[in-house]
Amino acid sequence: MNRSIISIFTAALMFPPCVSAQKNVKHFAKGEFKEWAKTPPMGWNSWDCYGPTVEEHEVKANADYMAAHLKPYGWEYIVVDIRWFVENDRAGGYNQTDPRYVLDEYGRYLPAVNRFPSAADGKGFKEIADYIHRKGLKFGIHIMRGIPVEAVRKKLPVKGTGGITADLIYSNELQCKWLRDNYTVVAGRPGAQEYYNSIIELYAQWGVDFIKVDDITRPYHKAEIEMIRRAIDQCGRSIVLSLSPGETPVNDGSHVCEHANMWRMVDDVWDLWNDITHLLDVAQNWYAYISPGTWPDCDMIPLGRISVRGERGEERMTRLTKNEQYCLMNLFTVFKSPLMFGGDLPGNDEFTLSLLTNEEVLKMHRESSGVRQLFRENGKVCITSRNKNTDEIYVALFNLHDTDTQETGFHAQMLGTKEVYSVSEMWHGENRGTFKSDFAISLKPHESILLKLTPVP
Repeated sequence: MNRSIISIFTAALMFPPCVSAQKNVKHFAKGEFKEWAKTPPMGWNSWDCYGPTVEEHEVKANADYMAAHLKPYGWEYIVVDIRWFVENDRAGGYNQTDPRYVLDEYGRYLPAVNRFPSAADGKGFKEIADYIHRKGLKFGIHIMRGIPVEAVRKKLPVKGTGGITADLIYSNELQCKWLRDNYTVVAGRPGAQEYYNSIIELYAQWGVDFIKVDDITRPYHKAEIEMIRRAIDQCGRSIVLSLSPGETPVNDGSHVCEHANMWRMVDDVWDLWNDITHLLDVAQNWYAYISPGTWPDCDMIPLGRISVRGERGEERMTRLTKNEQYCLMNLFTVFKSPLMFGGDLPGNDEFTLSLLTNEEVLKMHRESSGVRQLFRENGKVCITSRNKNTDEIYVALFNLHDTDTQETGFHAQMLGTKEVYSVSEMWHGENRGTFKSDFAISLKPHESILLKLTPVP
């Protein structure tokens, strides 16, 4: 058989029958998926440091670090990003001339064994997932929307359809423009839903807890999103669904929050100041959609040691200054974005680790509600939220100006309060006095401050 599609026929013997065919497997109710991510998911993703080339030992090293240093603070997901099914991909781009794909006999991608040795003999990601689960963490993978081009070319059967083949459910319309691995799955055709059922069932058998689906929100592929939602709801496993990349159309906000746990607001965010300011621009449209179980997503956190194998530049510690890193973390946390760290965790320095383990900041991220922007004017931004459990108010202030130090602040009418509060800076616990009517502070260019207002008895 052509090596470009390594058919692992033993896989059928390694796993039980597909989940949908098993008796007494729970089918989740409509909207129940929101219970699986009541707070914004927090984890690590391999993209920013390894692009499409991450290997098993690197995944395990990041899981080991998370279990040892971050798990007590709520970090839990380990996510293998794009093209884990390609044997010969390269950093700094994609091999699109002669990629060696790994598929099973039903046209479903399997991990490349030369990169993930534990996947041998058709085991898929089962052993890696088990390794991560034993550490009290959760495992996730990235997939591309659609069905593999190779499966269509080979007319491989769709599992569970009694003879329908991949070439009967695809269209080359709306094929991803930047990666040509897959074709569109045409909703409504016999076998289309069954194909998505079959891949989600396989991932559930592996023990996958999180799926990031790429090339699905820009443009917005409503029909395929709905097929994926149905497939997860019938697979018997609670799998958090993340949609990518941005910019997700705001006009589809009502639809996306009824089908996914998180969705990207922008394209990839890297260690560039303009990416932070662009996020602040786009976020203005999404405050109303921040809700338990459904989270507008700022993308991965490009801090620490990134681009280990040349993805978007040479290997480096993040190019953002410390002030800019605080700006990024203040935005991600006060906005209640999912937190997916992109740097190689074992390469963290003490400062980077401090950004991921601040208990007060993460408590705000976990417990706050009512997130809203108070103003954005003259390069100054103010975002606030509240903690209903403690009556604390959180305020993030930003100076986006490139050269000028600016005074900014807020007053009681903006916050809708007449109480007296003690004010503390949250990253270092510094006392900033009391607040009753007005608060002002001078911020340097690209500087931000995150404040907690605590009611004074």
